[in-house]
Amino acid sequence: MQHVLRAGAIAAVLVMAVPAGVLAGEALPGASLQTLLELAQASNPEYTSMRFEAQAAAERVKPAGALMDPKFRIEWMDITKMGEQNPTLWPSDVGSTKYTLMQDIPWFGKRDLKRDIAHFDAEGSQGKALGTWLELAARVKTLQAQRYYLRGNKELTQEILDLMARLEQVAQSRYAGGLAAQQDVIRAQVEQTNMRNELVMIESESLQVDARLNALLARPAMAALAAPESLRPLPAQSLLDAAKLEERVRNRNPQLFVEEARIQAAQKSRDLTYKNRYPDFTLSISPTQTQTNVKEWGLMLEVNIPLQQSSRRAMEREAEAMLSAARARKEAAANQVLAELAQNLAAIEAARRTELLASSSLLPQADLTFSSAMASYENGKLDFATLLDAQRQIRQAKQSRIKAQFEGQMRLAEIEKLLGEDL
Repeated sequence: MQHVLRAGAIAAVLVMAVPAGVLAGEALPGASLQTLLELAQASNPEYTSMRFEAQAAAERVKPAGALMDPKFRIEWMDITKMGEQNPTLWPSDVGSTKYTLMQDIPWFGKRDLKRDIAHFDAEGSQGKALGTWLELAARVKTLQAQRYYLRGNKELTQEILDLMARLEQVAQSRYAGGLAAQQDVIRAQVEQTNMRNELVMIESESLQVDARLNALLARPAMAALAAPESLRPLPAQSLLDAAKLEERVRNRNPQLFVEEARIQAAQKSRDLTYKNRYPDFTLSISPTQTQTNVKEWGLMLEVNIPLQQSSRRAMEREAEAMLSAARARKEAAANQVLAELAQNLAAIEAARRTELLASSSLLPQADLTFSSAMASYENGKLDFATLLDAQRQIRQAKQSRIKAQFEGQMRLAEIEKLLGEDL
């Protein structure tokens, strides 16, 4: 029996140690960008909190324009009936009982203005939630592109390491035949050590990037991720027209949307401040009970008198200043956003041209140079240092290509964040 319990406990521990996705046969996230974005949208706590804040702000709109709760008052008159009885609160036993129902009523239009202010505040909260999502999506896109870049750099480093191993064999053969110096073999071995050291650094950086991505997905930092399959293609040149993108940024950028909502709320706040020049009212109705009969009814109108004009003028000037400040903030934000758009457009075009040059010109030339240098070295017409230089040119060309791809993806993510939508 003890053996059975022990086996069951071991099985339970093993089951708990295996990720749920593995037990269910689910694929690990990370292969495609779309899967990562969906997971981030569903589980990122920062974005979730912003969505709830936007929901809370939307719920404030209706109460903002509602009337205040009415008030009810009871007044007991002559509770001892001129000293003829002990004090009592029973309505039929006192001299009279007055019931008052009161309702505060603001000046015409004030409730609508308060509702409008809450509405624009809610729109601003929605814009902030959208901005949080776009910032999150841009970070996920950038990290995924960085994972692809690191994987490509690792494969390239491994490729160069294998190449250096072959060069070492060539150098050893020539050294054994007395056709090359031992220094060639040593230099090939040193290059291999450097490549292995770079592989260690790349692996460390990959783990750090995976940890940052897992944090955005609300997963354990060391949770496994699938290798990225491919990069998104860069948009066609026609979709990167600066004038068209600038217009789209002005219409859809979440930061500008938030600033516009603040302007609208400030305008309504100014209008409400001017409305405060007019009085608010309190209406009440008061039936009075004597013994068991209600024979007396009263109506009351109360009006507050706005006499403090100096303080009201100060509040009006404050509202005008806040409106001007909101407009200035939007102008500053627009200038900053459009400047970032121009910078990213220039950078993505440079990345596109760099990748094209590396693929179509630099890399083929480096391959030819290395092939020629390899043949010349084997024939004793070239020294080993020149052969290593030719090998480094190939590596630099390939690194330039994958780095340009990563740069293009990073700039594309920034442009889409500014646009508020994917290209």
